Amino acid sequence: MRSHDHTFGQDQVQAGEPRTIAVVALTGVMMVAEVVAGLAYGSMALLADGLHMASHGAALGIAVAAYVYARRRANDPRFSFGTGKVNALGGFTSALLLGGFSLLMAWESLERLVHPVEIAFVHAIVVAGVGLLVNVVSFFILAGGHAGDGYRSHDHNLRAASLHVVADALTSVMAIVALAAGRIWGATWLDPATGLAGSLLVARWGFGLARETGHVLLDHQASGDVPQRLREAIEAPEGDRVTDLHVWAIGPRRFAASLCVVSRAPKCPDHYRGLIPDRLGIVHATVEVHQSGEGGATEHATRPR
Repeated sequence: MRSHDHTFGQDQVQAGEPRTIAVVALTGVMMVAEVVAGLAYGSMALLADGLHMASHGAALGIAVAAYVYARRRANDPRFSFGTGKVNALGGFTSALLLGGFSLLMAWESLERLVHPVEIAFVHAIVVAGVGLLVNVVSFFILAGGHAGDGYRSHDHNLRAASLHVVADALTSVMAIVALAAGRIWGATWLDPATGLAGSLLVARWGFGLARETGHVLLDHQASGDVPQRLREAIEAPEGDRVTDLHVWAIGPRRFAASLCVVSRAPKCPDHYRGLIPDRLGIVHATVEVHQSGEGGATEHATRPR
């Protein structure tokens, strides 16, 4: 059996790492400003926005730690398929934090609905507006100048950071609308009501992120058309059959595969690995080959990226 590398590129600085570090700095400054202003001006919507941004700070800090840990431990032989799942673990932890902060926001909002406090609307609106601007800048930093960057959907750390920022931007908009309504029409109840609505939004986003990252951590079969395209690539050339196929994520846009091929004229496992398109992102393939009606040999190897 040949020895081969199992780092799968995780020893390199990932695209999302420097972006996330920059956003952590912005988030930390704005988080302190919004929490202090929310307490000083009596705005629950502004305080909720600041607490939500605090969840961003914690989650983004976890994302940075995950990037650094995965990179430094990439060559550790104790990780059978490299450290790519540290990325998903960071995203899952961020999702749990979102859930916890959504409960805190809901509790504080209900408290303010029952026991209203005086709100300094103008000051609160200004601070919320600055928070929204920070969210917009942070989003474009994370997107790397390309809002449609597809990498964010595979890098769970970067995706978690992006979800935090977008969710916070939405709650900032809601806070501004609620504060403006309270200032103009005296509808002070809209402020805590907005905080409650924001908590539901945060909980929903957290649940979606937890479900997605949980699939990766539990070796859920790869979603999308990767398994089907892999099957077609193996079966199409000579009419061979793939009788057993498993494809699962081991990192951002990196998959491992295990498959059994039955053929009338079987070839070595390397032949079938050579049929796998590079664009599928399968960096580790275990191929078992059988002749029709007979047993065959099993071998595994890592395909070069």
